Amino acid sequence: MNMKYKDYYKLLGVKKDATQKEIKKAYRKLAAKYHPDKNPGNKLAEEKFKEINEANEVIGNSEKRQKYDTLGANWAAYEQGGGDWKQYAQQGRQSGNRRAGQSFTFEGDPSEYFGESGHSSFFDMFFGNEDDFRQNRGQKSFRGQNIEAELPITLLEAYQGSRRAFELNDQKMRITIKHGAYDGQRLRIKGKGQIGVNGGAAGDLFIILKVQQDHRFERKGDDLIYKANVDLYTAVLGGNIQVPTMTGFVKLPIPKGSQTGKTLRLKGKGMPKYGKDKEFGHLLIKLNVTLPKKLTKEEEDLFNKLQVLSKKNSITV
Repeated sequence: MNMKYKDYYKLLGVKKDATQKEIKKAYRKLAAKYHPDKNPGNKLAEEKFKEINEANEVIGNSEKRQKYDTLGANWAAYEQGGGDWKQYAQQGRQSGNRRAGQSFTFEGDPSEYFGESGHSSFFDMFFGNEDDFRQNRGQKSFRGQNIEAELPITLLEAYQGSRRAFELNDQKMRITIKHGAYDGQRLRIKGKGQIGVNGGAAGDLFIILKVQQDHRFERKGDDLIYKANVDLYTAVLGGNIQVPTMTGFVKLPIPKGSQTGKTLRLKGKGMPKYGKDKEFGHLLIKLNVTLPKKLTKEEEDLFNKLQVLSKKNSITV
């Protein structure tokens, strides 16, 4: 078997001065891509998966990475000198200074170089004692990363509840949005995140709800706020106006002498309280008294008379 030096850095697509965090990120990305669950029956993907796991076991571990870098620095000189790498590896084990190397590539069918341990002959030669395998097995299995995605919904969907279907990583999924949902709420779909590696559990998918602004209502907790324009005559004399709710229009009595900024309340006409059946917030109506923009001659005369009467009443008081 003609064994060449295996460049683990190249296998993971990182530079030799990459941080451990960068190595971990690159490994997880490749592991998710070549995972057997995503490539059933694909032998090339299976061998690639084994190689990137092997690379991670070495350069993903600070101590082994240091030994591997030492091996890499000495490889060319030792090989040119006709040295026996098997003897070199044995000496390294005996001295407690086994050298961990950069990744290797093999000539021929790569499957020939992976035994029952799932590691290449190169790995077995330089890192293959029983203690290392125990340690590596404990490190290489980990949970997949969580995924977050934003989902915009309307205020009406938040009020009524909704069901959404979507596709992620070639998987079709459905999500139920309960009534009373709120902006920024995180909905968890267990096990639908990144795939776990080597038996590790899959991560979770978190859907973050983004409730869009409504042109009629402003939401404040479970209450809704509606700004209603009221003409001068209704504000002064009282009357009724039509105001919208989430379920249709209702008639709202306006008390006599209402001022701009006055707030009226329609009990139970706000948002459903999340997780509580048949409980609702309120609809708060803020009045804005509007003045007539154009007056007829007759209207002006009447306002002048009202002004005179107002002044007389003021003097009398």
